Amino acid sequence: MKLQWTTALLLAGALSAQAQTAPVTVEGAWVRPSVQGQTASGAYMTIIAREPVTLTGASTPVAGLTEVHEMKMEGDVMRMNPVANLAVAPGKPLELKPGSYHVMLQQLKAPLQPQTSVPLTLQFRSAAGVASEVQVFAPVASARPASAHSH
Repeated sequence: MKLQWTTALLLAGALSAQAQTAPVTVEGAWVRPSVQGQTASGAYMTIIAREPVTLTGASTPVAGLTEVHEMKMEGDVMRMNPVANLAVAPGKPLELKPGSYHVMLQQLKAPLQPQTSVPLTLQFRSAAGVASEVQVFAPVASARPASAHSH
């Protein structure tokens, strides 16, 4: 029993240390609600890095496919395309927002209802090539919640 308790304390300490060294903070995360039959939605947030990192992907159990996308005007047409990664400069917030960069949730497994939340895992890579993840719980809402701080 004493060995199990010591192991549990060491594991808790390691997890605590890992959480304190996360290279990014995520604020204001939210996901647009969907209706029956709608197969996609967007997730939005602000990512603030303490060191140079690259957002390399995202995942969620509520969608069959999760990608980072960019929306931009090409002539008179708004186009949306997946991007392989997004650089996040230290101290320079990267805003994922409607009409710009965002996380696209495709092949939704069920409608996303207001006043629920969506678990998201964001994947990052440091300048040194070290991979890390950040867990976010984003509320489902029609607009960014006024006091939304997700991580």
